[in-house]
Amino acid sequence: MARRRTKRVPRSLSRVGSAFFLLNLIVALVLGGWYLAQVDGRREEVRRLVGNAFERDKHVTALNVAWDVWQLYYAETATGQIAVGDKTIVYGGAPKLSGLASGTPLRVLTNLGYVVGYYEAKGNPAWVAYRIRDIGTIPPVAPRPDRFEIDHRTAARVSPQYYERSGYDRGHLAPNYAIATRFGEVAQRETFLMSNITPQLHSLNAGLWKNLEMKIATSYPARYGEVWVFAGPVFGDESKMIRGGVLIPEAFFMIIVDEQDGKLRTLSVLVPQKVPEDAKWDDYLTTVDEIERRTRLDFFAELEDVAEVQVEQQRAASIW
Repeated sequence: MARRRTKRVPRSLSRVGSAFFLLNLIVALVLGGWYLAQVDGRREEVRRLVGNAFERDKHVTALNVAWDVWQLYYAETATGQIAVGDKTIVYGGAPKLSGLASGTPLRVLTNLGYVVGYYEAKGNPAWVAYRIRDIGTIPPVAPRPDRFEIDHRTAARVSPQYYERSGYDRGHLAPNYAIATRFGEVAQRETFLMSNITPQLHSLNAGLWKNLEMKIATSYPARYGEVWVFAGPVFGDESKMIRGGVLIPEAFFMIIVDEQDGKLRTLSVLVPQKVPEDAKWDDYLTTVDEIERRTRLDFFAELEDVAEVQVEQQRAASIW
């Protein structure tokens, strides 16, 4: 019986493996030393961030951990002031119409997990606001409700049937999954009120838009502790309608707010209804100033003037 030969690892590969192990050991020692040098509050943030990288449903990678530590503590991407008012759901005060549009009041509707500024004349929300916090384990959610409901608090009384055969989805602005996982089944059903719905092409609703909503529901709170969100439609001068006088937006905005180390930063995006299949969110980064110009909404009115100007001029270098 022939003796089985032991396969030898080439010496060059063995050296590569040793070098890789040594590099990882050096990195671990450097990071460990950096961690021990931090104040208690920052250590707690880093512990939470690293711990969430091991939670499968939160979608936090090792690269996210390294990038976030750099961005949050060293990159100077935030302003020096945060809002001090009520931030339970809405950050920096409820947005209001400004300029020539200010004579058209919005109806503010408060729900368990989100707030809406409703545009009666357009049959659409002008904005929604919600806040998503990190939680230990993301729970399973109740089955998606099988129907949308008229919001009888509105005068427009937009019906789900207005969208039938229109070519547009009933697009959520306060998302079903994020609200359901933080506020429960009753709050989830409230996201199916028509005051939270806007005409959205399916390719956007089920594609790029859903992708960012899921980051907000899973990755962003796991990485930053909590985030506040504004989302809404953008209308053109000659917006078309579906049934019931519901205007069709030409684009949509989202503003994501994060507080870290006593500072404030924002991520703002502005995306058209029609996007190519290979579109990426980095292609649609913008500023709050530009969103205000396009929507005639005024955000962050509760910030001091200097801080408000700084925040509204921020344009993120890339998607978080």
